[in-house]
Formats: sequence, structure tokens, C-alpha cells
Amino acid sequence: MSKFGIHQSPPRTEDVRFLTGTGRYIDDIAPEGAAHMVFFRSAVAHARIAALDVEAARQAPGVLAVITAADIAGKLDNSMNYSVLSVPEGGIVTSPRRPVIAEDRVRFVGEIVAAVVAETKAQAHDALELIEADYDDLPVHVDTAVGGEAIHDEAPDNLAFDWWYGDAEATDKAFAQAAHTVKMEIVDNRIICNAMEPRGCFSEMVDGRLHHAVNGQGVWGVRDALADKLGMDRADVRVTTPDVGGGFGMKGQDYPEQFLVSLAAKELDRPVRWMSDRGEAMMSDNGGRDLVTVAEAAFDADHRLQAIRINSVSNLGAHNSNYAQFIQSELSLKVLTGIYDVQVGYFGVKGVYTNTVPVDAYRGAGRPEAIYTIERLIDTAAKQLGTDTFTLHRKNWIPKEKFPYLTFSKQTYDVGDFSRVMDRAMNEADVDGFAARRAESEAQGKLRGIGLSYYIESILGAKNETTTIEFAEDGFVNLYAGTQSNGQGHETVFAQMLHARTGIPFDRIRYVQGDSDRIRTGGGTGGSRSGTAQGNSINATSDLMIDRFKDLAEEELEVARPDIVFEDGAFSVAGTDKSVTLMELAQSARARGRKDLLRTEHEHTLKAGAFPYGAHIAEVEVDPDTGVTRCVRYTVVDDFGVLINPKVVEGQVHGGVAQGAGQALVENCVYDASGQLLTASFMDYAMPRAADFPMISFNTELVPSSTNEIGMKGCGEAGTVGAMASVTNAALDAVWSRGVRRVDMPLTPLSMWRRLQEAAAAGLAAE
Repeated sequence: MSKFGIHQSPPRTEDVRFLTGTGRYIDDIAPEGAAHMVFFRSAVAHARIAALDVEAARQAPGVLAVITAADIAGKLDNSMNYSVLSVPEGGIVTSPRRPVIAEDRVRFVGEIVAAVVAETKAQAHDALELIEADYDDLPVHVDTAVGGEAIHDEAPDNLAFDWWYGDAEATDKAFAQAAHTVKMEIVDNRIICNAMEPRGCFSEMVDGRLHHAVNGQGVWGVRDALADKLGMDRADVRVTTPDVGGGFGMKGQDYPEQFLVSLAAKELDRPVRWMSDRGEAMMSDNGGRDLVTVAEAAFDADHRLQAIRINSVSNLGAHNSNYAQFIQSELSLKVLTGIYDVQVGYFGVKGVYTNTVPVDAYRGAGRPEAIYTIERLIDTAAKQLGTDTFTLHRKNWIPKEKFPYLTFSKQTYDVGDFSRVMDRAMNEADVDGFAARRAESEAQGKLRGIGLSYYIESILGAKNETTTIEFAEDGFVNLYAGTQSNGQGHETVFAQMLHARTGIPFDRIRYVQGDSDRIRTGGGTGGSRSGTAQGNSINATSDLMIDRFKDLAEEELEVARPDIVFEDGAFSVAGTDKSVTLMELAQSARARGRKDLLRTEHEHTLKAGAFPYGAHIAEVEVDPDTGVTRCVRYTVVDDFGVLINPKVVEGQVHGGVAQGAGQALVENCVYDASGQLLTASFMDYAMPRAADFPMISFNTELVPSSTNEIGMKGCGEAGTVGAMASVTNAALDAVWSRGVRRVDMPLTPLSMWRRLQEAAAAGLAAE
């Protein structure tokens, strides 16, 4: 078997340039002599702009332009695009206009009020200091709750949408008849993405066309939005994306900066660049999560789940963003009932506007939020019902014989073996030895808890994806992909897939992505779709290419097509030693003038999505005197279907766990009552470090998906989906004996200490 084939783990080829400092990121490739754009951002959360004086800035040394809302009239459509929900009859949905650059009102700290373009970045910042703005303050609303003076006239009480799904009457009846009910409030706190590479872009005019380079998650949506906003033909706009230092959903949306940079380049007819610094990113990047949920479960006398009822309030920030209205509603709904065999339920979500930065997708986009809710609910229910979480899970999950299974939310889980994965996870985590480890911790004055999160997630995004395979003149084979790597390892994994299907030497494959001129269309990256959608597209395109070469193989081998066999990268005549490799045949095609054979393009569509799942088991220790909470053991067993590169998959899981557990342990975005961001630097916003995690045990139990030929299920977001609840459940388990009945993310020393103190003062500790 080739060491570059399927289920092999060759080192990532892209890592050579990343680790040697030769990666080509957006700030590395800006054109020589490009002007710099910087932004004058609102310092207040909610106000009318009483006066804005930019004349001194316009006269400052090196300044090429100062742009305000008044300056873009007729040149740029001053409104951001986004999508809104379809709501049931009687529901509410609002779509207030969001300007690219503020006009008469600002609604969050960091909103763009003006832009300065200068020869150097220092000159641009100097000019920025000369801008004077006067504001008439308006009431500020920052709570994740309905109410407050309206931020938008279209949304009284700041209610952005009121949406629901399910049968409320049947759900109420099930709860009324239940032997046991459990109810709890769950806070899923706001986080800041903090990708290693902040957002940035540059634009330039090349032969009358606009070229915009951006470190995003796909180029075609950006191209279309730029053309539409600037009044240009889409054919006259090219968008490219170089290496990207992390996206995680946050870089998957349109932002005002890209439009203003492009407008400046077009108007000045010279390259213009912008690169966010960390503080600017923290106040202007779309946030993640931020919802408050009341979750309820109804059980019969045998502890079998009869119904669930979930009501959430979702903070959208000051404006609708691209996908924000869908994340906590339709996307969460896809896996709302998790792995459980329950068909009765109700899910209601109210979206609210607040004077904070907009919220949008963050690793998992709705599925981590849903799984955090259901897994916190089931774990707490086990404690309240006097059983253990492993037993309650087993009693209520979907049995293997019920697959394919149509869920409460009308999703079809195609395959699953939850018992097999749980057995492996409990064995790998040594659940039987937990009591002894707890006793050891207690002997050292620590409280130890164990937490389970059994997640399932839905692969999102377009089910179609394009691939082009091109034999280049220099002897390499160009593989053009419609997805977009943000660091996941696409360059290696997709080359493995092409090599395995066609026999093209791994080291002769050149990966091409992120260029709207060179690739006709594609879905970009997001929703854990890339491997499954692109991988199956590569296989389908490879098969088409091989079939197209068979006519030429007939001529080369001098036999009829039925006698030709393709295997291990070569066409051969059955029963003989006559053969010709695909690479040799491509050379022959070029020599014969058969250029039509040298490039094969195909768009493949998956018949359905896939549903990866797995068990995360965490153990934490809590110091009752200080509240310090540490994750000391972590075990993951997943079912991702067929793995292409197991090491890449393991890396994705490790990163996902770090982001999920990071939110559970330390990360928290905080605004004060006036709308000022209090966590605007790494001095105030705690990012998880290596020392915050134990070694993460990772294993897989594979049940191939039936929805695609390869049997893949997607892995990019699964670590995050499972981690939040496992760590938080473990923390609650640790302090349950002390009478604590609720913990919330982040599990900071102060919050845990307070919970313990409150329980002690109330005399709630168990005997």
C-alpha cells in the first residue's frame, strides 16, 4: 500500500513552508508601495453622530484620502448583505439596514465611522488622531434579553426574531404526564475567535479589473458582493486567498473593511492594504455563541426520555450578520435532540439586538450550542434522578437497529453504533478506575469530577463541489479545488486522494485553491464540509478523467476498450504485460495535440449530508479553597467514517477540543453596562494555553457513512462540539457533593469559588 494513500498519515506538505517562515499570508504578499488604510471607529456603543470633522486629517502629511459615509454616495452601496430566517405564522423577523460605514448613528464600540488612506501606516494613524467626532449618547442595551430602548426602529424591545419549531401542545401534554421532569438555565457565554492571523486584505486595479486578496474562507461570495456593491460586472472582479492563519467561521462572512479597501483602490487607482491589529480584531471581528437557554426534559418512571422543551434567547449584537439568525435556530435544530430517541419536543428562539459587535459563526455554528444544551441537560438529569450519566445515556440513545433514523427535526441519521463508541471511550478513559482517582484527589484536598458529552453533529454547507485536474507542461498535475484551506491540511489530504484514485505520484501534485479566475466556482470552507464534499468530487472527477483517457489508451496499447484495465496509475491489457501509465499517456496526449484530455473539470453533488458523532470524557480537579479548576484527563472516541489522513484528523480534534474546553475553562468576552469592551486585549481575555490541557487521548471506531461513496463524515468542528459539555459536566460533578447544583462557563476560579461558598452558606453540602 502506498504511504500516500487512503488512511495513511504522511506529514503535511504545507507545514514545510509554515514551519520555516515561508508561508504566504495576506500581509506578506501586499503589492510593493501599497497605500495603507486605517479606520476611525466609534468609541461609544450607542449614539447619534452630532458632528464629524475630518478636514485636518485630509491635510495631514501623506494622506491620500479620508472616507466617510458622505464620500461614498454613488460609488459604493452603503449597506451590508445578510440573510434572515423564514419564521412560522405569527413569528417575527426583522431586517434593519446595516451600513458599511456609519451614517448618522453608531450602535457598537468599534463600528467604522471613517477611513484614512495614507502612504504609510504611521501617517495614516497620525491622521486618524486628527479626526474629531461629537456624539449624542443614546441608551445602551447589552444584556442577552428582550427589552431596552430600540437599537433599530424596526425592532421594538430589540426583538430581532421570534422563531419556533415543534408541537407545543404535544410537548406540554408529555410534560404534564411525565413521572419526572428536569429544568435548568444554561448560559453559553460570548467568545472572541482570536484566529492566530487577524483579518486583512488588499485591493489593486490590474488592467482595468479589480483584484481583491483577502484571508477568508472562500472567494466567490466575496467576488459577487464586491461587484454588486461597487456596481461592477462580476467578470471584472478577481478575488484570491493566500495561506490563512485560521478562520473558524469568523472569516466566512463579508465585513465592511473589504468594501472600503476595494473602493479606495478603485478610486485612487493604486493598491491599498489593511491589516487588523489584535485589539482592533477583538472589537470588530464577529463574536461567537452568546445565548441563554432554559432547557427541560420529561422522563417516564423508568427514566426514559419522553420530550424536551428548549427556549433560548440569542444575542445577535448590534446588527444582523451573514448567518447569525440561522445559527441558534435552524442550525441548532439539526442536532437539537442529540443522540437521543425522542420524537416530542419544542424549540423556541428569540433573537435580540444589543449594543455589541455582531455575532456570527464560530467553530461548529449552532451544533456546539445545541449539544452543549442537551448534554448539560441529560447529565444534570442523571444526577437529579439518582442514576449516573453513562446509564442514562445508554437507556435513551438511538439503538443501532433503528438506523437510518428520522429525528424530531426531520434529519436522517444514516448510520450509527453509539454503544460501540461508548464502550471504547469508557475503556480508554478507565471509567472503572475513576473512583480511585477521585479518592486520591480528595486525599490531596481536591474535588474531582468526571463528565461525559456524547455529541452528534450535522455537516453543513453546499453539497456540491468542483474539481479540476490539469496536466501542466512542467510535468506536474494541477489539482484545482473549490474549498479553501484555513490551515486544516487540504494540500496534503486532497493530494493523497488524487494519488490514491489515479496513481499520479504524490510529489507531482500541485494544489491550487482560492482564486476566482482560475477556479470557476466552489463552496469554500465551513461546516466541516471540505473533506467530504471535495474528496468525493476529486474521486468523481478522477473517474471521469480516466474514462476520457481510455480512447487514447486504446491507440497506445492497440487493443479495444473492453480489454483495458486501469489500476495503480496505469492502463494495461488484461492478461499481458503491456501497459502505459497515466502520466505517460498525458505526455502522449500533449504530443498528439489532444489538449482536450489534459484538463478535466467536474462538479459533484453529495446525495445527503453526514453525521459524525463521538464520546468525550473529561476529568477535572477543583481546589475548593481557591476555585481553581483544571482539566486533568481527556478522552475522545469518535466515529468519522473513513479517515483519509488519521494524523490530520487527530490534529483537527485536538484543536477543536482546545477551543471548546478553552471556552469552558477560561474564555469570556465581557462588555460593561455602557457597551465598552472590557476584554479587548490578551491581558484581559484569557486564551487557553498548553498548560491548561492534559494529553488528549484520541481514538476512532469507524462506521462508514452511507451518504457518500468514500464513507466520510467530516471532522473539522467535532472536537469543539463535544468539549464544552464534557468539561463543564465534569466540573459540576466535582462540586455536586458540596451542594453546588449549577456551574456555568467559563469555570474561572472566582465563579467556582463563589458557587462553593454559596452552597456552604446555604448548608447544601451532602452528608
